[in-house]
Amino acid sequence: MDGSRFAAVLLAVLLLTAGCTTSAPGEVGGDGGAGSPADADLRGAQTAGSVTVTVTRVVDGDTLKVAYDNGTADTVRLLGVDTPEVHTETTPEEFAGVPGTAAGRACLRRWGETASSHAKDRLAGEEVTLYFDAAEGRRGYYDRLLSYVVHDGSNVNYGLVTDGYARVYDSQFTARNAFYDAESTAQAEGTGLWECATASPPTGTATASPDGGSTDGRLRVVTVHADAEGNDNDNLDDEYVTLGSTAETGLDLSGWTVTDEAGKTYTFGDVTLTPGEQVTLHTGSGTDGDGDVYWGRGGAVWNNGGDTITVRDADGTVVAERSY
Repeated sequence: MDGSRFAAVLLAVLLLTAGCTTSAPGEVGGDGGAGSPADADLRGAQTAGSVTVTVTRVVDGDTLKVAYDNGTADTVRLLGVDTPEVHTETTPEEFAGVPGTAAGRACLRRWGETASSHAKDRLAGEEVTLYFDAAEGRRGYYDRLLSYVVHDGSNVNYGLVTDGYARVYDSQFTARNAFYDAESTAQAEGTGLWECATASPPTGTATASPDGGSTDGRLRVVTVHADAEGNDNDNLDDEYVTLGSTAETGLDLSGWTVTDEAGKTYTFGDVTLTPGEQVTLHTGSGTDGDGDVYWGRGGAVWNNGGDTITVRDADGTVVAERSY
C-alpha cells in the first residue's frame, strides 16, 4: 500500500472511532466523546459516549440482547425507531395511513416479522457499536439501553426507517429531523411497511367548507399559522394549526393523525374535544394541556409558501383537509 493510500485509510479509521469508549456495564459510555461518528447516516446526531458489544439475540426488529467483553448481558432498544409488533397485537393507529382493519393489522404483522428476520440476518452474533444520544437518557422503559446501533460503519436505526422496516418513534433525539425526512420519503414511495397504508386506502370523505377548510361533520381545520415570527426554525411554538370539533358529542382524537404534503405525521394521544372545543398543534416542544399539544419537532413543518393539512381518524379515514 503506498503512503498516501495508507494515510487515507488511517484517517477514515480514526474518524469512525473518534469519541468511542469501551466501558464496563456499570459505566456505559464513560465520559464519552461529544462529537458525531463519521458515519454519514448519523449526520446531525450529537453523541455522548459509545461502547462495543456483541449481539447475542435479536428479540425483534428494534430490540437486541447484547454481551459486553466481560460476559455480562444487557438489552438494547434502538433509539428513534419502532418496528411493527410480532409478540403482541399490532397497532395500525401508530403507523400513519395504515387502516385499523384486519388487512391492515395482518400487513403490519408481516412486516414486523420481516423486520425481525432482517435484524437477525444482519446482527445476530455480530459485534456492533452503541452510540448514545446527548439529548436522551441512557436507559428507557424496562431499563433498556437507548442507542444508535452502528454495524459495518452504518447506522442500523436510520437504515430501518429508510428501508421501510420501521416508523420514527418520536422523542428528543438529536437526529430526529433526518429520520423524519427518511420516513417521509419511504411513505411517499410506499417502501416496506408503508405499502400497508395503501392496502386499504383511506376514504376521502371530507367536503369543502365555506372558510376554506373541510369537514365530514366531526372536525375542521380552523387556523393555519405557518409563518412564525422571525425564523420559523427558531420559534417552533409559534408555528401551529388549530383544529375545532364540529361534532354533536365528545370527539376522541386518540390515534388520529395530522400530516403535511411531505408525509410528516403527528399522532394524537389521549385528547378528547367537547362540542365546539378546539385544540392547537404546535410544531415545537412543550407540555400538552389547556387546548395545546406539541409535536416535538426540531424543525419547521408547514411551508410558508403553501401546504396541505390532512387529518385522518384512527381508521385512516380523511376527516378534514385544508390547503393554503
